[in-house]
Amino acid sequence: MEFKEAKINGVYVADLPKFVDDRGWLAELWRTDWLEKFGSTQPEMCYVSMTEPGVSRGPHEHKTQTDYFTFIGPGNFKLMLWDNRKESPTYGAHIKMFVGEDNRKAVVVPPGVVHGYKNPTSIRGLVINFADVLFAGKDKKEPVDEIRHEEDENSPFDMEA
Repeated sequence: MEFKEAKINGVYVADLPKFVDDRGWLAELWRTDWLEKFGSTQPEMCYVSMTEPGVSRGPHEHKTQTDYFTFIGPGNFKLMLWDNRKESPTYGAHIKMFVGEDNRKAVVVPPGVVHGYKNPTSIRGLVINFADVLFAGKDKKEPVDEIRHEEDENSPFDMEA
């Protein structure tokens, strides 16, 4: 499968403006009035991940989970998205963007869109995700909703592209 650089149906990218005053700054990460705008569902959980310099997370995809990533820093990331949904009008589309402290973004990733991000910097980076599915289900007693592509030598999802 050859992927082409193009928009992906159902992926939403929004700026996360910083409001600055004498005390410091504030950025809104989540508001329920954004649900309709982004076409996503109510989050079931939120987590923060710290990624070491030079490390990638992904690529992987979810069967039912929508991710609502927020990249605000510290650190910057190369974010990669591939539309792997055969029924999608944008099947085969690919997005590469740089997000984080220097380009604060919220990114909604629907099920079936393969995604991963890499910290290409020399500092640790933080990412906050509001997922609409509980990791491993209620009380962590269900299978994890992930299809992992990281260890597949023949994967078309290349984080180094």
